[in-house]
Amino acid sequence: MDQRTDAELARRLASETGALLLRLRQTPAWTEGNLDARREAGDAASQRFLAAELATRSSDLVLSEEAADDQRRLAAERVWIIDPLDGTREFAEGRSDWAVHVALWQHGDLVAGAVALPGLGRTLSTAEPPPRSVQKQGRVRIAVSRTRAPAIATQVAARLVADLVPMGSAGYKVAAVVLGEVDAYIHAGGQYEWDSAAPVAVARAAGLHTSRLDGSPLLYNQPDPYLADLVVCRPELADPLLAAISEQVARGSVR
Repeated sequence: MDQRTDAELARRLASETGALLLRLRQTPAWTEGNLDARREAGDAASQRFLAAELATRSSDLVLSEEAADDQRRLAAERVWIIDPLDGTREFAEGRSDWAVHVALWQHGDLVAGAVALPGLGRTLSTAEPPPRSVQKQGRVRIAVSRTRAPAIATQVAARLVADLVPMGSAGYKVAAVVLGEVDAYIHAGGQYEWDSAAPVAVARAAGLHTSRLDGSPLLYNQPDPYLADLVVCRPELADPLLAAISEQVARGSVR
């Protein structure tokens, strides 16, 4: 299949999964359950749907947060990298800052991706990447976790006199950069390929900078899917952000 068709499929799957999760939040089982039960129900329902849809593509392999890692993917030409529900905490709490990730890796790189933002009624996709927004006047805004902002983001914000903006899931944070709500997202301390593959594909398509904290490329479909850190930002901010990060690394204060 061509990349356009793959991107449209990623967008459809992400959007339909998001719609399924919104319907789930209207059922008695969800409204009456505790937070853990809601999280489990969301993860299970979204995984079942995406696994069934992608199973029809017999030559493609899948790497998912919610399934065992099929090591055959390492020899495959095409691997779908998915996070059926990114931000289970936010989903279970009834918030809007969660996402669904669907990305396709092919021949060594990401070639298609979609991030559904069901709480906003929107899906961002490489099929139709949004135009890069105009940078707002004032201080640089850096998206961070609302529960555990990494020290490196706090340190870089202090160095650049920037503002930290807490929000939910990883996909939602990257989407916020794509949509111009913030200028950058800096993460350290642990993620996996499914946390960033689709958001990074969309960010790249929108003309944003994406890399590891040291500026090296983000690599996917690796033997170990642990991908600990990333930077997504407006391209004009890449050099000052990476320089500030490098300064903190030299001081031994990154975590």
